[in-house]
Amino acid sequence: MNIGLDMMGGDFAPLEAIKGINLLREANPGTADAQPTLTLFGDEAQIAALLVEQGVDMNGIKIVHTTQIIDMHEHPTKAFREKQDSSIAVGFGYLAKGLTDAFISAGNTGAMMVGSLFSIKAIEGIHRPTIGAYMPRENGQLGCLLDVGINSDCKPENLVQFALLGSIFAEQVLNIPNPKVGLINIGEEEGKGNLLAQAAYPLLKEAEGINFIGNIEGRDIFLDKSDVMICDGFTGNVMLKLAETFYILTLKKGFKDEFFDRFNYEQYGGSPILGVNAPVIIGHGISSPEAIKNMILLSKTMIESKLVDKIKAAFTS
Repeated sequence: MNIGLDMMGGDFAPLEAIKGINLLREANPGTADAQPTLTLFGDEAQIAALLVEQGVDMNGIKIVHTTQIIDMHEHPTKAFREKQDSSIAVGFGYLAKGLTDAFISAGNTGAMMVGSLFSIKAIEGIHRPTIGAYMPRENGQLGCLLDVGINSDCKPENLVQFALLGSIFAEQVLNIPNPKVGLINIGEEEGKGNLLAQAAYPLLKEAEGINFIGNIEGRDIFLDKSDVMICDGFTGNVMLKLAETFYILTLKKGFKDEFFDRFNYEQYGGSPILGVNAPVIIGHGISSPEAIKNMILLSKTMIESKLVDKIKAAFTS
């Protein structure tokens, strides 16, 4: 297993990524065979010096030197096309050639999407890949919300595909058998909602491979009503940012609660891009070492569960 890591992406790169690798090694101190091989993309001299400084065991680590960085503010498509020796572009090149099994970055989200679609491409039959986010629930389990930002405008057929992608992810990664799928709406009745929700509802009812339970409302998101929550990316992103804000407010107010602690993004690392031909994970720009460690672990789980192969099978059957 070989996991590629963009070392130059993120507000605190590459130091925080190197600290994250160290945390991974400390948390899993077993034999070298038990550790995933890591291919690090970025400035070799800078990365090598920091690895030594942080006391990281170099066994199972390979550095691929790159000379360019796609900054957070750059236009994703233009930057990806013009900066072919950037850590993101070279990382996707390795993934497309099968030299790595997954790719992780806390860098430019748009460039990661462009790289996913241009380099490894969407799985045949999938119209639009999606990004999912974890949603803590009152029962102690995690749910999955998607889309959370890359598909602001959707067609009903897109929501059906998101539901299937989320269901497979929930089964294989969250270990939820036959996950319940809910369509986020402004009421529970079938005829409720905007034109998108009204058109998507009957398609979801008829879709195979989806345990559709009907509409769910905003008040149901953190309850046990559904495991996979479906909406367009505009709605999902607003909900995700609102949830993140509540967590930040609890910290500012000194409020300590196990449920709200589970809104800390560091516990989950990053968001997987579902519907492309290899595991790709996008992290927050301010990703901490703990978040980097958990992104690597999430990619490891996605590889071991053969998530991409199972998605391919579902969309070709």
